[in-house]
Amino acid sequence: MAECRLIRPEGTYAGKQGFDYIEGITAQSVGAKGICMHLLEIPPGGRARAHMHESHETAIYMLAGEAHTWYGEGLKEHIVVKAGDMFYIPAGVPHLPANLSDKPAVAVIARTDPNEQESVVLLPELDGAVTV
Repeated sequence: MAECRLIRPEGTYAGKQGFDYIEGITAQSVGAKGICMHLLEIPPGGRARAHMHESHETAIYMLAGEAHTWYGEGLKEHIVVKAGDMFYIPAGVPHLPANLSDKPAVAVIARTDPNEQESVVLLPELDGAVTV
């Protein structure tokens, strides 16, 4: 029988996207089969590398601050996700988040990839598409 597990995050790990993520629920930490969830604090001026999650959906709940996110073909679409907002990114959609403010942006991120970093595909050809 599967067991319920409590996680008290004590550390961070470096993601391919260029941010440090706060430990959370993953296949590695609790044996998750279809989901991961972790916290992300984007420092003031922080910016990810352009990327997508090839086969996995992403759901974001912004706890504090705001993040500008460019997404879609050529990163031509733009949205500002603010504290209290929820943001959905379908599988395979290129995106690049950045914190343009002078305060940290904090979000809960959940994906349908229990291994979290496994489906991250960097898109270096799009890194220059956004200047912040």
